[in-house]
Amino acid sequence: MFDVFKIAYEKDPALKGGLNFLEVLFYPGVQAIIFYRIAHFLHRLHIPLIPRAISYFARFLTGAEIHPGAKIGKRFFIDHATGVVIGETAEVGNDVMLYHGVTLGGTGWWRDKKGAKRHPTIEDNVTIGVGAVVLGPVVIKKNSKIGALTLIVDDIPEGSTVVCPKGRLKIMEGGSAKYLDPCATCSKEPDGGWNQ
Repeated sequence: MFDVFKIAYEKDPALKGGLNFLEVLFYPGVQAIIFYRIAHFLHRLHIPLIPRAISYFARFLTGAEIHPGAKIGKRFFIDHATGVVIGETAEVGNDVMLYHGVTLGGTGWWRDKKGAKRHPTIEDNVTIGVGAVVLGPVVIKKNSKIGALTLIVDDIPEGSTVVCPKGRLKIMEGGSAKYLDPCATCSKEPDGGWNQ
């Protein structure tokens, strides 16, 4: 359970050595994972109410909502945590990293059947960027990267990189709108390392 401290230190460049390492205790992502591990353990023992109470308290404290029934692998890390939602039937592999605002959710009460797999499966060594939304019982295969604000509703093959269209500038000229690429005047297209 406490591998989360080591992973936070490895994955977060803001964490420094020495006594500054103790900052990890105040990381909401680390706290959310620890609370989840406790709630999940109790959930597997079929203890009623207490796992959900722990989950609720963790959401209040960290801003991340992780259902105690979700299955999450080893060396999992959430950077910042706020706005992360992981549904009950979600399955997350080993060495997965999520950024804030990620949703691993269902498709809606009108489509999801009680007792059925309603949430995504995220295989090993996947990174999911800020605000990405993965809906339904889809599978993101191992070694994939999902870019910020990307909506995923289909299975993603192994080793894939998926990004959403970037923002465009809207310029009003008279009564009509014109859309421009904000990087058209830049000297270089930013890729944030996603195209490596």
